[in-house]
Amino acid sequence: MSPQKSHVFPRHCHANLPKAVGGDGCYLIDETGKRYFDGSGGAAVSCLGHSNDRVREAVKAQVDQLAFAHTGFFTSDPAEALADLLIENAPGDLDRVYFVSGGSEAVESAIKLARQYHVERGEPQRRHLIARKQSYHGNTLGALSAGGNEWRRAQFAPLLVDMTHIAPCYEYAERPDGETPQDYGLRVANELEAEIQRLGEDSVIAFIAEPVVGATLGAVPAVPGYFKRVREICDQYGVLLILDEVMCGMGRTGHLFACDADGVVPDILCIAKGLGAGYQPIGAMLCSSAIYDAISDGTGFFQHGHTYIGHPVAAAAGLAVVSELLDRALPAQVQSRGAYLSSALSAAFGQYAHVGDIRGRGLFQGIEFVADRETKRTFDPKLGLAGKLKKAAFAEGLICYPMPGTRDGRNGDHVLLAPPFIATEAELDDMVGRLSRAVSSVMEAV
Repeated sequence: MSPQKSHVFPRHCHANLPKAVGGDGCYLIDETGKRYFDGSGGAAVSCLGHSNDRVREAVKAQVDQLAFAHTGFFTSDPAEALADLLIENAPGDLDRVYFVSGGSEAVESAIKLARQYHVERGEPQRRHLIARKQSYHGNTLGALSAGGNEWRRAQFAPLLVDMTHIAPCYEYAERPDGETPQDYGLRVANELEAEIQRLGEDSVIAFIAEPVVGATLGAVPAVPGYFKRVREICDQYGVLLILDEVMCGMGRTGHLFACDADGVVPDILCIAKGLGAGYQPIGAMLCSSAIYDAISDGTGFFQHGHTYIGHPVAAAAGLAVVSELLDRALPAQVQSRGAYLSSALSAAFGQYAHVGDIRGRGLFQGIEFVADRETKRTFDPKLGLAGKLKKAAFAEGLICYPMPGTRDGRNGDHVLLAPPFIATEAELDDMVGRLSRAVSSVMEAV
């Protein structure tokens, strides 16, 4: 008897995926009973694991009380409470929260708000947005335009908005011998000033960047001083600084807001993923009081919106998640467990012939694989190394996040790790062991 046809449109038409039927702490369970350690939290989403009672009960209680009320007519208690809690803990003068359903929507909202802010202030000539190469900001057309990963952009290039991209702060691959990290950081930060001057000093809306680059570079933090110089340049030219913390925020890198580690405050900040921890789809855009006041004192209407913004059930889940993070001091735990994981990865892979770099911050760690450690030469993309690593790890009962195209969208391979914040040291050791076995089996074959 042939298997029943599925009517679900999957990510990959030829993938034969197992069916997930349960979650238990850091593990997902398929219909055969096999347990998979969620070493990437899906895509850095499941920060509290898959069976947090506080969040589950909050969702159930909110459904019983109020499932949905359109924000064109109402606000709601969970949305108000979550906004208050986020702003209470947000850096600088971030003062308002615009709720959405995910990271791409948060970035779209940020881009539109940045443009409208300048229009409301009488500077409609500002129309350019600057981002970085090898960044990832989402898959809607505006967010994809901001993203600098060429493989993701190529097919849809005719539809994308014209945005420019400067170099990332990617020390391992792009800092030459003889240049100090500080000098390197200043040099690549100053590319922003050069690009602003090239486009026209009063023509740039905003600069957008990830404090720790996730999917496309594999947990790459900037060198010290880079973002402080970026902030200075933005202030000098009246350019808004948008930080995309969709993947690296909400405690993932050891601070509730990732930018705290760099000592900078953005004008607009985007969060998602860990905000809902997978229990509900939710994201948010935070903005400064100055930006909000420009709209409020002008037209009073942000010309943007989605049906499910401020969804009460999603906001209730987010409120429970952030409360868990703060009440259990989980960002601090992420710092200590992150240091433990970094040491474990170094012990397992530090001398491995085909590991070029181990980097990251907190429980957001990346391993970059190379054909030659000395020259940092990448593997031939035709080998499909990242895909083979993903398959081998999955067979070992490990969910991780291998990606190709680390260097330029085509060449390079890395594995991204983003385990739940609740993972014990023993579970992290087990994760590293599973990954080590998977890497060994793939490398022996290639």
